[in-house]
Amino acid sequence: MSLKEALFPPSEQRIFEHTFLERERLEEQYATLEQQTETAAFGMWVFLATEVMFFGALFVAVGAYWLQYMDAVEEASVALNWKIGAINTVVLLVSSLMMALAVHFAKLGDSRRIVFYLLLTAALGVGFLILKGTEYYSDFVENLVPWRFDQKSWMSEHHMSAEQSAHARVFLLFYWAMTGLHALHVTIGICAVLVICVLARRGHFSAAYYAPVDVTGLYWHFVDLVWIFLFPLLYLLGTHHHL
Repeated sequence: MSLKEALFPPSEQRIFEHTFLERERLEEQYATLEQQTETAAFGMWVFLATEVMFFGALFVAVGAYWLQYMDAVEEASVALNWKIGAINTVVLLVSSLMMALAVHFAKLGDSRRIVFYLLLTAALGVGFLILKGTEYYSDFVENLVPWRFDQKSWMSEHHMSAEQSAHARVFLLFYWAMTGLHALHVTIGICAVLVICVLARRGHFSAAYYAPVDVTGLYWHFVDLVWIFLFPLLYLLGTHHHL
């Protein structure tokens, strides 16, 4: 019989667990576990606000470039593999659902299901990167990389002037920069999810303490949301010309 079982009846053991966990997880600069959780969430929201400004500037830049050089940008957009992009959109949406379920079961203190749904989230993230890598290889073969861009070929095949083909090349530079940065964020998210998964497997979280799971979920949902904006902005600009 454990000390907890000897000193406390079953009706009081849950209170004991909550008190013990609060003392164990509470950092000295906070008065309560709730305050610590709220501060962690606020810190993540502040970080995400900086990320919104970062990606937002890129979104505005691409939108302005499209308005300025519409024909060239739309031709370059059509050359991208929108089918893989669409599949990856579904993959990330499902991964967000898995992350939401992990947070839900973290609130219930179900460590086994936390681990299960976090592993699914990470697996879907890896699937996204594999598909993105396949797309990058296809882009490389088709010379859709700025430093392999064949301007004469684009001018003849797409009936573009030298100036228009140069604008198409700049759009492809935007595409590689923005999707590459997003892939980096997905990679960071996968690492964070796996770390939280290990901690959950060791029983680090309960219904009284699950803030790291919740904060990681916020980051993962943000990364997915960025892709929701990236997909139409990069892949679908010129689709209507070819329907």
